[in-house]
Amino acid sequence: MKSFIHNTYAVFRREVHRIFHWKIYLLLMFVLPAISFFLFSVIFHNSLDSLPIAVLDQDNTPLSRQLVSMVDETPTALVAYEIQDMEEGMALMRQGKIYAILQIPALFEKNVMGNTQAKVVFYNSGCNITINGLLEKDVQTTVRTFSTGIQLQLLQSQGLTARQAMALALPINFDKHILFNPYINYSYYLAPCFLAMMLLIFTVLLTVYAIGTELKFGSAREWLDTADGSIMAALLGKLLPTTIAMSLMTMIMYVVVFKIIGAPMNGSAAMLILSALVFVISYQAIGIFFIAVFDNLRLALSFGGGYSVLAFTFSGLTFPIMAMYPAMQWFSYLFPFTFYMRIYVDIAMRGAPAMFAMADLACMFLFLIPAIVMMPRLRKLCSDEKYWGKL
Repeated sequence: MKSFIHNTYAVFRREVHRIFHWKIYLLLMFVLPAISFFLFSVIFHNSLDSLPIAVLDQDNTPLSRQLVSMVDETPTALVAYEIQDMEEGMALMRQGKIYAILQIPALFEKNVMGNTQAKVVFYNSGCNITINGLLEKDVQTTVRTFSTGIQLQLLQSQGLTARQAMALALPINFDKHILFNPYINYSYYLAPCFLAMMLLIFTVLLTVYAIGTELKFGSAREWLDTADGSIMAALLGKLLPTTIAMSLMTMIMYVVVFKIIGAPMNGSAAMLILSALVFVISYQAIGIFFIAVFDNLRLALSFGGGYSVLAFTFSGLTFPIMAMYPAMQWFSYLFPFTFYMRIYVDIAMRGAPAMFAMADLACMFLFLIPAIVMMPRLRKLCSDEKYWGKL
């Protein structure tokens, strides 16, 4: 055991020396992840403050202007343009300047006050499902609230009490409670998702590059000899600096998510930190697997990068896993990212006890198995010169 620790430390010192002499290591470890975190923090910080829409008010009465004002005060909709006709609105939508058009037809106030059904038309682009869903929900809720308010006034003007008018206007009262993410802020779950995606991509690329360059430049035997022939000590010593660096980046990621973007943190911080560490280690194991399978730096980087970016598609954040075809549901479990985001949503957003994350944490540990299985193969690659020098 003592010799194993000594061998691991020897490889660790060798790897630290390589890191500070090869600038690409520092670029992949710190510079590029930090830049990506900064960009996403800018994108998602106060991301719901302005989703511009246009209004075509063909009635132009106090009542129609009151409705426009109420729509403008919703959390998502910003009345950025008052247009004169639908052609102008469609031109703005094609140019990407607005996401929707609200049309208030002529005789709107007259129909409302005459107890005749009035119609308000809402056009949205349909190109962005998340944005359109949020806008439609807020505008629809506002119009219903506005309509109910007018109906209450009309009923009270006929001599009914406020209680009687409310019972007639709303015979069934729908009482909705949003248990988690009551702000309906999509940045609170998308921002951590994209930041974690950046983290896993750089972790896989770093792992493949660190091992692949040993094969490419023919220094693999020297690396293995530094560990006294122990492939386990060689891997631990080589990947420990990356583990430390990426763990540090997870702390920065959490600062961005919870302090800058302002996402809620309702559960155990210790469990989130632990899950992030296991998340990093699981993707390091995947990097080991790819370089051991392909014994080629270029191919391993290509397949590792392709595998990494698929994680978001099958994570269930934009399209629920339970609604996927059974084969795709099973495919989603081939990515540690799926289990990490489950833990994040459960702990940070739902405030679930830490024990509920144990199953997903155990699933991430399972991704170490392919790397362990491929260790004899990797030891052979390091010992046989015919595998060296490939791009």
